Amino acid sequence: MCGNNHSGGTNTVLGFLLGGAIGAGLALLYAPASGEETRRRIREGAEKAKVRTKEGYDAALEEIEERLEAIKNAVQEKKDEVRTAYEAGKEAYQKEKAKHGA
Repeated sequence: MCGNNHSGGTNTVLGFLLGGAIGAGLALLYAPASGEETRRRIREGAEKAKVRTKEGYDAALEEIEERLEAIKNAVQEKKDEVRTAYEAGKEAYQKEKAKHGA
């Protein structure tokens, strides 16, 4: 189904964010700087990674909620269709039954 394409996209975004955070951390560790400066950069990088991860999580959660709502609506539509078909069949049966005087 097309649902797999979207979850793959979400996984790609999350993977990209995680890879970026790891790359930024490695760049900070190997950059020439004092210990205090390196620790400050690591803290800043960790905070930025935390924010990006939260944003990615929120986006994925929003997408999941939208999909669940769409599924819920589709199920309700099918239930309504079945109910309408049942009522139409029941009505047709009763008309036929009345025609034949049963």
